[in-house]
Amino acid sequence: MERLNKPIIMTAQMGKADFAWANGLRQRYFPPERNVVDAHITLFHHLPPQALDEVKAAIAGLAGTLPKPEAHLSGLIHLGNGVAYRLHAPELLALRMELADRFAGLLIAQDQQTPRLHITVQNKVSAREAGHLFDILSAGFEPRPFDIHGIGLHYYLDGPWQTIRTWPFRG
Repeated sequence: MERLNKPIIMTAQMGKADFAWANGLRQRYFPPERNVVDAHITLFHHLPPQALDEVKAAIAGLAGTLPKPEAHLSGLIHLGNGVAYRLHAPELLALRMELADRFAGLLIAQDQQTPRLHITVQNKVSAREAGHLFDILSAGFEPRPFDIHGIGLHYYLDGPWQTIRTWPFRG
């Protein structure tokens, strides 16, 4: 794959069934003209492309030795102009924080903060439309396990993404 001089996004990779569920909701509720990427769980929003080899090595070293982290959907988040599912995944968050320590000098301000892990299924709509969907999805929500099977890297192409590679967890 050709190396690009574009920001790198790191995501947690969902299991197939959970990805199909989340992406189905995203396709249903996200404005189609703005929905240029599939459902995802962002771990880092902007890593510099010059650090690609360092980032790949760090992921390979960790993902290849760690079992899949336990995770579950714990609720919904009203984003103001959208809706997301909150992901409770302490082991995944600990892994992310370990990577943040390794990449300390590379991180933009947004990535220096502790993230609120989530899966956005609607965004860039009116507050009223988001509130309506939040109420609908909240009414039927029950916490449940959620499968995280690996880590992925993607180039940010000014909207769409191009996958660089994914690494499964050992377990």
